[in-house]
Amino acid sequence: MAAFLADVTVVVHFASLLYIGLGGFLAWWWPKSIFVHVFFAAWGVAVNVIPGLPCPLTALEDYFRHQQGLGSLPGGFNEYYIYDDLIPRSLLPVVAVLAVVILIISYIGAYVRWRNSRARVVA
Repeated sequence: MAAFLADVTVVVHFASLLYIGLGGFLAWWWPKSIFVHVFFAAWGVAVNVIPGLPCPLTALEDYFRHQQGLGSLPGGFNEYYIYDDLIPRSLLPVVAVLAVVILIISYIGAYVRWRNSRARVVA
């Protein structure tokens, strides 16, 4: 059961990363979701920028790994699953800049859609 729960945690972790990167676009259709997204995005940035700040999903996966007699993820979730396997280390700075640009575009779009919808209500 611990192996299954560890796998579920990995899937949820990847889904969370996708939401951190693309959740601002969700706010184009559901404007109130921007508040949840801001929390996720801020937490995602903080976990990657502040040394020693644990990611709760990584800690949860480590817990289930320990239940199986395995060690913690070597280097953490990003190090284990993403760096070099999905994104070459040489491209990490480019990917980081691209992620920020996508985030900004999604927030600008969410704001414009929100402003336009309020203008229609007022008019």
